[in-house]
Amino acid sequence: MAAVGGAARSRFAVVGGGIAGVTCAEKLAAEFPSEDIFLMTASPVIKAVTNFKQVSKTLEEFDVEEQPSSLLEKRYPNIRVIQSGVKQLKSDEHKIYTEDGKEYIYEKLCLCAGAKPKLIVEGNPYVLGIRDTDSAQAFQKNLAQAERIVVVGNGGIALELVYEIQGCEVIWAIKDKAIGNTFFDAGAAEFLIPKLTAESQETPIECKRTKYTVEGMEERSTAAPDKLGSALGPDWHEGLHLKGTKEFSHKVHIEILCEVRKIHLQQEFIQLQRTSLTFPKGEKNVEPDEVLWPVYVELTNGKIYGCNFIVSATGVVPNIGPFLHGNNFAVGEDGGLKVDKHMHTSLPDVYAAGDICTAAWEPSPVWHQMRLWTQARQMGWYAAKCMVADALGEPIDMDFSFELFAHVTKFFNYKVVVLGKYNAQGLGSDHELMLRCTKGHEYVKVVMQNGRMMGAVLIGETDLEETFENLILNQMDLSAYGEDLLNPDIDIEDYFD
Repeated sequence: MAAVGGAARSRFAVVGGGIAGVTCAEKLAAEFPSEDIFLMTASPVIKAVTNFKQVSKTLEEFDVEEQPSSLLEKRYPNIRVIQSGVKQLKSDEHKIYTEDGKEYIYEKLCLCAGAKPKLIVEGNPYVLGIRDTDSAQAFQKNLAQAERIVVVGNGGIALELVYEIQGCEVIWAIKDKAIGNTFFDAGAAEFLIPKLTAESQETPIECKRTKYTVEGMEERSTAAPDKLGSALGPDWHEGLHLKGTKEFSHKVHIEILCEVRKIHLQQEFIQLQRTSLTFPKGEKNVEPDEVLWPVYVELTNGKIYGCNFIVSATGVVPNIGPFLHGNNFAVGEDGGLKVDKHMHTSLPDVYAAGDICTAAWEPSPVWHQMRLWTQARQMGWYAAKCMVADALGEPIDMDFSFELFAHVTKFFNYKVVVLGKYNAQGLGSDHELMLRCTKGHEYVKVVMQNGRMMGAVLIGETDLEETFENLILNQMDLSAYGEDLLNPDIDIEDYFD
């Protein structure tokens, strides 16, 4: 590591201690064992991929573990973790300035600074955004004193949250017709809903991740709420005791097709002289609420509910702020740094991967970008490969993981696999759906277009993921099979091995 005029320099630098950044740094470190790799992160812990399993050609499963950055440096002695946020990037000079006043010179840089929660309002003490481990802990603390909360949002975190909360009334406001819209259609939502109202839950599966806290973390999280940790792991709610003050298990009321119009603090609400509602007991029950709540949520459907606090789980915005000043990045419609098919941004020698970037290449017809763990890992790994190829002047092919969108997760204790255009994304009206559902056991949906399979949702232990993955990848004409494709009495794998 040569220092020139006070600046440390390195061939490769990576910004961000989340999955994309750590994966990228590890791959670079393995490819260039004699070069120092700089990894800059504002947090004392990094996110590491553990128990990685390639389940099929495109499906992968792994755990995400928070680890002290010293563990990463032990595994890869040539990774230098620089624990400081980035203050400024001067891309024309190939320089990074960190918050602690130091400067670093790089030859190639990968930005993996993730995304931050899209809060419904900024700066309201009764509105919590959940994205990283700190915010999950703050939520747990608040929930312990809560009798009723309002959850806004319909993605993976909202789904898990609503399912895990016990002993607290939950009003869940979603802008769609059905729950879990990012992952499911209305049919899958119907299949899952009975789990929400079940009185008691199965014993949760033992959590496979060890939890790390770093000394001094507690003080840090209260002192600097704007310092973002990296996103939560797939089983983030495990080990958190998500229980309110009441003795019942689940009480969830879903308000569909609505958003938050306004949030009123108690004083403002009293002055409004409007009526708020009690927790609905049946469809017809709309009784005025006698209780005074700390905060009130007015929905676009005209209803007002009082609650202890509001959870904003309405997705994320790419965290590009620190890098914009003085750099002319091309930015996508969703606010991410645009990258081409080699993960290159619009600036020379600057790459990006994970939640911060927007895939601006022409995607395969059955792949789309989604800000998920799996894609953060794939992009971080592939970005490193591209940086290496570029440094060595070698050509590189697009990575196979961008051929087919594939994600495996767990919701409500069910295994959930989504493949390809599983919600008919971008297919217009020119497609048909085939369904097979056994209540409480499994839900299988395939999206067909012109006799070819374009996507699938599999909930439960269906064992169909590899067969369906192959059928989507090879685009075979399946018209001849018709409805038999999903006939449980026919062993479909036998046809297509």
